[in-house]
Amino acid sequence: MRRRTKNIMFEKLTEVGTAFRLAGKFYAYDTIKTGNINSTYKVTYRQPDGSLKSYVVQKINTNVFKNPAEIMENIDHVTSHIRDRFPGEMTLHFHHTADGKNYLYDEDGSFWRVMNYVDSITFDVCDDPAVISATGEAFGRFQNQLADFDGSILHETIPDFHNTHKRLDRLFDDVAADPCGRNADAMEEIQYISSVRYQAGILSERYAAGNFPVRVTHNDTKSNNVLFDRITKRPLVVIDLDTVMPGMSVYDFGDAVRFICNTAAEDEPDTRRVFFDTSKFRAFCHGYLGAVKNSLAPEETESLVLGAFSITVELASRFLDDYLTGDTYFKVNYPGHNLVRTRCQLALAKDIQRKRDELEWIVRDTLETV
Repeated sequence: MRRRTKNIMFEKLTEVGTAFRLAGKFYAYDTIKTGNINSTYKVTYRQPDGSLKSYVVQKINTNVFKNPAEIMENIDHVTSHIRDRFPGEMTLHFHHTADGKNYLYDEDGSFWRVMNYVDSITFDVCDDPAVISATGEAFGRFQNQLADFDGSILHETIPDFHNTHKRLDRLFDDVAADPCGRNADAMEEIQYISSVRYQAGILSERYAAGNFPVRVTHNDTKSNNVLFDRITKRPLVVIDLDTVMPGMSVYDFGDAVRFICNTAAEDEPDTRRVFFDTSKFRAFCHGYLGAVKNSLAPEETESLVLGAFSITVELASRFLDDYLTGDTYFKVNYPGHNLVRTRCQLALAKDIQRKRDELEWIVRDTLETV
């Protein structure tokens, strides 16, 4: 059965490569296992001269991204802008089908895209302050590259993606309904999120009221969404542009430090191992604020730590909501996986709360020194 499944995938990826007019003969593929949403493969073709060339092929999760063609239109706009304004910078390159589209709907209705493979490394976990600082620099540079881009032309690929207020409203609507009878498993988590509901949601309310600058933001600023040179460990390019939309810079910052500064994996079952690492926070601040401090408004720099807390609670609420409603959004590896993720994120949020004064001092000190 496993061999048959492998053959089916080989045939499907061959078919996709043909549609995108990839040169050479399909040689091999590997599954790239990072990411909770899309299915990603590294495919390799043997060229006529015998050399090997690789591409990244992705099958987009259309349960999450309802209008994936709009994602590709956004990506075209953003990458074209960066190429035009910063000709020396590396950008993502997507391939096109014979009819000029940078995506493919196959006969099953699945949505595919193909981009060049960049020989590089990524960091799911990193303890090197220089690499953490470089990650902050990469996301800050990405924000600067799009500072003069007209975000109004972008589609909202996931409506209210980082609207924490609405995310929490949705969670508590589902708590009230308890569609799968799972509330009893998560009463402590539900009670904690309820206790910080206002604090976590206030930034999204202020943004909706026009109290923050509207930025073109990445909205998924994990460290593994930056490709690094294998030798120099310098950042090459920011990837995973599916959620590039207008938004708040403080949430891009917050999501990055939420991921990078966690002392444990995002789904660590032992919450006693989960802490927010202040030394990593300082390193990221150095790179990020060094890139953007002259363009951030005071209300943004003053809200960076609250942004980290808010986005952490938001993600916890998303994991919990998915658990309570039957695990239909995030990939899960075992029963209760989303509840484990929830508890991990809430442990991190609580530690951010405990360390808030120290973290805000680090932001102020970094702004004075970079």
